[in-house]
Amino acid sequence: MDPISAVAIFFIIWWLVFFPVLTFGDRRPDAEGDRVPGADPGAPARMNLKRRMGITTAVSVVVFIGVYLLLNSGLTLDDLPFPKPPPVPEYGES
Repeated sequence: MDPISAVAIFFIIWWLVFFPVLTFGDRRPDAEGDRVPGADPGAPARMNLKRRMGITTAVSVVVFIGVYLLLNSGLTLDDLPFPKPPPVPEYGES
């Protein structure tokens, strides 16, 4: 795998993992009792962005290793047990 492709795939995996990780452990300010006037009511009380980015990176590395091994295994879609479509008749055959 080309290093630029590997970085691009890791970047995509990282963002796909980051968005679900953002929702882990959210507590609203009402539950904390420290609501700031003028703040959005849906905003979390504590963001912990560095911790969430670390979790995202750790999960992304594991997923990327799996994708890398799958791409370099030589496995193709023809090797998977999908049902085969019926053959297409040649032009002029009836």
